[in-house]
Amino acid sequence: MSEKQAIARSELPLPQIARGKVRDIYAVGDDRLLLVATDRLSAFDVVLPQPIPDKGAVLTQLSAWWLQHLEDITPNHLLSADPTEIARAVPALAGATGWERRSMLVRRAQVIPFECVVRGYLSGSAWKEYREQGTLAGEALPAGLRESERLDPPIFSPATKAETGHDENINYTRLAAAAGTELAAELRHRSLAVYERGRELAERAGIILADTKFEFGRLPDGTIILIDEVLTPDSSRFWPQDSYTVGRGQPSLDKQPVRDYLEDLFKRGLWNKEPPAPELPPEVVAATSHRYRDAFRRITGSDLDSFRATASGKADES
Repeated sequence: MSEKQAIARSELPLPQIARGKVRDIYAVGDDRLLLVATDRLSAFDVVLPQPIPDKGAVLTQLSAWWLQHLEDITPNHLLSADPTEIARAVPALAGATGWERRSMLVRRAQVIPFECVVRGYLSGSAWKEYREQGTLAGEALPAGLRESERLDPPIFSPATKAETGHDENINYTRLAAAAGTELAAELRHRSLAVYERGRELAERAGIILADTKFEFGRLPDGTIILIDEVLTPDSSRFWPQDSYTVGRGQPSLDKQPVRDYLEDLFKRGLWNKEPPAPELPPEVVAATSHRYRDAFRRITGSDLDSFRATASGKADES
């Protein structure tokens, strides 16, 4: 796929209810949504001007794969990620293009407004805070930890969910005060269980799942379900096991080429990490697209172009 074929914005004959940093969300009746993962890319909470080829398909199909492997841990929102099934269920899409393989038909749920972050390794903003203060979200961690060091057990580290701007790391006490002790405990339990399953399956593929974030929602009957994307390069840090070394930053199977390029601009005083974002060189776009596809292939064992997900997320490569 060339950059020319990348989709930065969808326009579908359905009521649009939101356009996020990456996803365009459409209503399908009163109880379903169509989540369209565009090829837009966000870094430092700013949407970049160029789309990344294949990114939306990777996020959608990889989420479908993971959800099938998590069904015994938590219910989720997915009805189908298969274009044929979606077209049959949503007749209004007849004749529309650009949504195929990047869309999930899901159950509509009331979003619980917290990011459920699980950290299995000390990296990113967690490492920055620890290095400066010895804490994570204000709570003390053991002394002497090094960058990228494994955390056992993993740490549940929730964050506020910002519609714009930056999410804020909070501690569990603040989550319980805001959401209630029962819901906070359930979110922590499910998040840690999903992370452990994800870490186990990623390790089999030669990948370290350093950290990740989940979102949950509530159905009209009160059932709590896992929603949005799950264990993708956008919501997680994936590191190759064969190059892992404690005490330094790690190469990532995600948008790291974009982060590196933007950090260099920031250090040189050419960008302040606020909108508008700068243009990306073609080689950075190509390298990032390759990393998304590579992460998909390593985790699922299938090439993106040959992978098909059924309604339950099971691969069908026939």
